[in-house]
This record gives sequence, structure tokens and C-alpha cells, in this order.
Amino acid sequence: MSVPFPFSAIVGQDEMKLAILIAAVDSKVGGVLAFGDRGTGKSTTVRALAALLPKMRVVVHCRYGCDPQRPAGLCELCKGGGKKGSKKDEAEAELKGRLVQVPVVDLPLGATEDRVVGALDLERALTQGEKAFEPGLLARAHRGFLYIDEVNLLEDHLVDLLLDVAASGENVVEREGLSVRHPARFVLIGSGNPEEGELRPQLLDRFGLSVEVKTPEDLLTRIEVVRRRDEYEKDPEAFANKWKNKDAKLRRQISNARDRLESVKVPDAALERAARLCMSLGTDGLRGELTLVRAARAFAALEGDDTVEDKHLRTIAPPALRHRLRRNPLDDAGSGTRVARAIEELFGSHDA
Repeated sequence: MSVPFPFSAIVGQDEMKLAILIAAVDSKVGGVLAFGDRGTGKSTTVRALAALLPKMRVVVHCRYGCDPQRPAGLCELCKGGGKKGSKKDEAEAELKGRLVQVPVVDLPLGATEDRVVGALDLERALTQGEKAFEPGLLARAHRGFLYIDEVNLLEDHLVDLLLDVAASGENVVEREGLSVRHPARFVLIGSGNPEEGELRPQLLDRFGLSVEVKTPEDLLTRIEVVRRRDEYEKDPEAFANKWKNKDAKLRRQISNARDRLESVKVPDAALERAARLCMSLGTDGLRGELTLVRAARAFAALEGDDTVEDKHLRTIAPPALRHRLRRNPLDDAGSGTRVARAIEELFGSHDA
């Protein structure tokens, strides 16, 4: 197994790293879209996440990684204690847990529908009367992350499928009168180059945060990126060991933020600020406010703060809102510029 590039060793791209950490703290934020130049570390950052995240507890032998501490979200087999026809007390006794790495699953552009959703063995069902199911990528990604590189090139039928599962939190496979359903709740992470095509609006709206990833223009930053990458390629294990303490510190920060999340207060003043900002930008619906508040709360938890304040909102507003703006034919400024302008009008400049 190859050693991933350490998350804490990634140079720059602060907005992308923060967005991914926020999604790791609170999956309800709704996923991360990273659009920008090729070769800027988008895929490297996502794959570094797998080694960074605190381990999660799953039901032993469960193919879907069910959480033994959340009975309401169990699959059909776990609800029966892992055996068909088992008694309730036996079922509860058999729900033993074990710690595993949080899954970060790649969804290739050329993946077939059966590979994504899973496949039913019709021949076995007809000849032996058994409902045989081979779980797909959605099952593997349950309670983790599903990563799609070049997400703007994903085929339409797979986009529709992802939208259905993302909305319901459940994957349903139906073939010739047979059906299987299992929980499929995951954080969607997409990356791509906007020059190669736009993302469908329905899928774009499903991403909670959208970050712009640019090639570093600072000379020293570019030199440091090349230096670290070269050092990593020479000896991945030695390089990872060099950064393991900083990764461990980040891991503790994520774990502490998750524990603190529910206690972080969102005062009415913060809610009003979020609503006013979305109104001034003319965002469609209320998903912008909800995402902004959730992400700001997760950011406050990461920072160790007890209350959501202006500093959290203004940091999170660009990735939470830039992809939700309507096109304005009278304003040729980019969405990022429009959000920055609205933030300055509402919150004042940093220097004030």
C-alpha cells in the first residue's frame, strides 16, 4: 500500500484545506467542490485526507460499515444482528464494533452503473432463491467520502443517480423484480478544471462549499512545493514520518471539534448577518444561509471557539456562497469578487 502525501505537508491552498477539514468535522455541510488549474494538489489533498481522519467504529462483518452506536441507521442485516431470524437480545449482543479507517473512495469517470450502485446476481436468485448482492462504490463510501476527479465530465445518468442517493441517504438497487437497499451517506468531494466544462446546476447546488484552486504566484511558495514533492518521491515513508506529529495534531483537532460542535452557539446576530449577506447577493433558496451557518459553526469548533462570530462568517462566506450566485449581465465581476464586495459592505474591511 502506497504512503499518501501528508495533509499537513501540503503547501498553500488554505481555502481548500479548510473546506475539507470543515466537511470532516460536520458532514451535514454538504461536501466540497474544488475547481481550478491542473497540477495544483487537488487530488493529493483529498487522498491525504484518508490517513488524516480519526478512525471510526463499524459493526464487525458489516459490508456497509454501519455504526453500532446508531441503531436507526443500521442496514437490514445489522438490524437482525447479522443473522436472519435472530432474536432481539441476540442481535444486540452481536453488534460488536471495531475501528477502521474512514473510507475515501474514488469514483472513476468510466465506472459502470453496477460498479457504482452494486450488482444483483439474478441467476443465483432464480436458481437458489437467494438475494445475492455485490456492494458497489456507494456502499464502500458509506460514512466516509466519495471523491470524483473531473466531476464536470461525469456522465449524466451517474449524476442523476448521485443526486437521488445524496438526497435520500439510501441506495436502492432494483433488477427484474428484486430489490436491495442499504444506507449510503457520504461526503461528496469533486474536483475539476472549469476550462473543460461546467457542472450541472443540480449537482453544483449539492456541494456545500466551493473553493477556487489557483497556481501559486509567489516564488518561494512554488519552490517549497517542488522541494517537498521531490523529498516525498525520494522516500515516501521517511517524509510521512517527518510530518506524522503535525498530522496527529490535526487529527486531534478534528476529533475535538466534532465533540465540541453541538455546543457551539449561533447567536441571532450571526443568523441575521448570514441572511443579510445572502439577500444582498441574491442567492436562490435558503441553502446558502443553512450551509454558511453550519460551516461557520464547524469552523468555530475547529478554532476552539464557543460562539459563531463575524470572523467565522466572513472566512466561510466565499466558499459557501460563490457557486450559488445568479448570473448578473450588468456586473461582469466574477462570483468571488461579488462575494468579497458584499462581505466588505456588510462586515466592513479588515483594516476597519
